Amino acid sequence: MEEAGREKDRTLAEEDPNAATKDTATVNTKPAKRYPLVSWIAILGLIMLVGVYILSLSLKQNGMLFGLMQTNMIEKEREKPCHDPTIPDLEIPYIHYPTPNTYDREECACTGVRFFAILSMQRSGSGWVETLLNSHPNISSNGEIFSVKERRSNITTITKTLDKLYNLDWYSSAAKNECTAAVGLKWMLNQGLMKHHQEIVEYFNRRGVSAIFLLRRNLLRRYVSILANAHDSAMKQLNGTHKAHVHSKDEAEILAKFKPTIDRKTLITELKQSDKLAADALVNFKNTRHVVMYYEDVVSNRTKLMDVLDFLRLPKRKLLSRHVKIHTKRLRDHIDNWEDVNSSLKGTRFESFLNGRRR
Repeated sequence: MEEAGREKDRTLAEEDPNAATKDTATVNTKPAKRYPLVSWIAILGLIMLVGVYILSLSLKQNGMLFGLMQTNMIEKEREKPCHDPTIPDLEIPYIHYPTPNTYDREECACTGVRFFAILSMQRSGSGWVETLLNSHPNISSNGEIFSVKERRSNITTITKTLDKLYNLDWYSSAAKNECTAAVGLKWMLNQGLMKHHQEIVEYFNRRGVSAIFLLRRNLLRRYVSILANAHDSAMKQLNGTHKAHVHSKDEAEILAKFKPTIDRKTLITELKQSDKLAADALVNFKNTRHVVMYYEDVVSNRTKLMDVLDFLRLPKRKLLSRHVKIHTKRLRDHIDNWEDVNSSLKGTRFESFLNGRRR
């Protein structure tokens, strides 16, 4: 019987040799299992939610980290021998006790020092304001340090220069050295400040540097001053010497005689670029401790500088400067092609500059 059964199977296999492959083909032709579109959307949505959650945790941790850094800074200052217990906690990060490498502060070792930077643009009155501040016995503002390109070639050279300055090791005619209570510099926006603004903001916050913005409302008057200064740089009208600032009315009158011819095709572009540069700077440094003042306000009201002394927590003093203003007349009297300039700005957002106002 068994032999007969095996023989029957062999006979069937010989009659239909494709039977096994048919069964296999039948199994393999079943459709692959697919996930519906709704499932894929749900999975992607879940991934996005997880990503947002992780990002929120990261931002929260960064905020907590900055808070911890501020707290640690306050605690470290409290442990120093010069710490004044009457100083409010919020002020502690901005009061420093430098130990210069080039001299000993001696009896002034425990005189707290504020770090500051005057952030401005060329021909915006920063030279004049700096001399006013330097007339204060406790302020040392060391000029346009970053006008030297090598000092601003990269962020490393910038921070190295700032470290030397704020350690009271920078020597200049403005240095008060031992008993300085506020030390800083004049820094133009186009001298590496905007290029490396993120790193500089971090440095200011870490080192407790306060920013003093000095800007100009009437950008047309500033442009006239730029052109006149460039002309004197080339012509050297004062006995063969170029002077960006003058100390006598006679010198001011000589320089004011030059009336630039302004290219009306590029004028609005120049004004827009200057306006944007100032606006961008205010946005980029909004998270620093800062104060904003305008040249025109200081000219019309010298008490505005008392706000700066309050900002630096310094005693109020009468501030003096030998600088003499060069362009004192109406704008029409300082521009050679006034009618062209007037027609170019009429109907634009800069029209009010023609009358001496900002907008």
